[in-house]
Amino acid sequence: MTPTGEAGITTHKAPSLGTKLAYGFGAAAFGIKDTGFSYFLLMFYSQVIGLDARLVGLALTTALVLDAIFDPVVGYWSDNFRSRWGRRHLFMYASAIPITISYLLLWSPPLGWDQTALFWYILILAILTRFFLTFFETPSAALAPELSRDYDERSTLLSFRTFFGWTGGNAMTVMMFFILFPAFATAADPSGQFNPEAYMVYGWIAAGLIFASILVSSLGTHGYIGRLTQPPQRPRITLPAVFREMFETLSNRSFLSIFIAAMFANVAVGLGSALSVYFSTYFWGFTPLQIGFITLAVFLSALIGAALAPILTRSLGKKRGAIVIGIAALIISPSVILLRLFGVLSDGSDSFTFWAVLIQGQLYVASVVCFQVLMASMIADLVEQSELKTGRRSEGVFFAANTFIQKMTTGVGVMAATLVLALAHFPAGADPSQVPESVLQSLGWNYLPAMLLLHVATIAAILTYSLSRQTHEENLRKLAGTEPAT
Repeated sequence: MTPTGEAGITTHKAPSLGTKLAYGFGAAAFGIKDTGFSYFLLMFYSQVIGLDARLVGLALTTALVLDAIFDPVVGYWSDNFRSRWGRRHLFMYASAIPITISYLLLWSPPLGWDQTALFWYILILAILTRFFLTFFETPSAALAPELSRDYDERSTLLSFRTFFGWTGGNAMTVMMFFILFPAFATAADPSGQFNPEAYMVYGWIAAGLIFASILVSSLGTHGYIGRLTQPPQRPRITLPAVFREMFETLSNRSFLSIFIAAMFANVAVGLGSALSVYFSTYFWGFTPLQIGFITLAVFLSALIGAALAPILTRSLGKKRGAIVIGIAALIISPSVILLRLFGVLSDGSDSFTFWAVLIQGQLYVASVVCFQVLMASMIADLVEQSELKTGRRSEGVFFAANTFIQKMTTGVGVMAATLVLALAHFPAGADPSQVPESVLQSLGWNYLPAMLLLHVATIAAILTYSLSRQTHEENLRKLAGTEPAT
């Protein structure tokens, strides 16, 4: 029998630390893929391989659009899937090998191919990578509302997941700048950033870590299968009924607020990530070692942001906490670039500028990590509200939508980055010393308005979210049968 806590709210035993670590570690797969797509892929294919940046953006955005169709289908499928391994785990195990192979091939394109062949190569592998990762990420993320129904505990659980997502991707970035780029430096390319062999080695290591994170997370949560929700036996469901039920689930007003807010927030992150190498290498003129130290500090930022989210949940509630963090990000985001454009900061040749950029970057990352935890936790709380309305637990559908939002950081964000580069007339394959100051100024002035607009839109959207701690606890009481549903 499930124990009942205060005020008749159904309670569940809190997940152990080991379970939280295993659950969270699974997000490293998404983090590694996401950082690779948003941080290195545009640079690799456009500046190293020589594919037109607009074609790279088109390929990634096309893959995103196709993936958007598949995401909710996997979410709905895993919500209603019955097996001896529960609703989620069979999907998670099945994804491990295909995603490993597709991600590995993405970083080893054939040399000497023309623009058309390279476009189709990156397009097909980007589609396959997204397709296979969805089989793991959506069911895995959807475990959170089942592992805990507590308002505060959910933020803690999802802080582990967000931390490992950021840490996994950042570890690969640090490895690139501290190890791989220096190892493949040549007289013609002293930074090593334009040597395709560095990216190919990255592909092998990243693909192996993705495989390991999927298996560790799947095995680490396998023991909870017997405690997780099993869907009821249902008659054969028609395709119109599937889409009708998905629409019914996602038409929740508070979810639409979260969807719009997270969409703007993650596009801002995607835009910043896609251009971060350009700003570090060209705008600031940092060396690979300096860039490595900046990315190394992100480990601390991710820890701070993940730790801050549960604190804000307890003290302010999730909505107020998200608004406060959103305002902080709005202030922090443009600061150092604006100072450089007005001549207060110079390029990266002096130590003061380096430390200013490093500190600003870490504060911004911490605010982004905290915001992402709060958004995911707010989505988790919508599961019970939806269950009261529809009679179905639809964690997979909700978190498929959330996964789609995150994927926009490597789709719409990259496309926006290519537009900013085009407006700035940024030269392809240019040496950092050969890019005129006028182009760098144009890059900054085109980038800042886009970022500020995205952050303001994020805050405006989150204001319309209505689910509070009190409402969530009332929903739990209604589901437990101690309070009549209305």
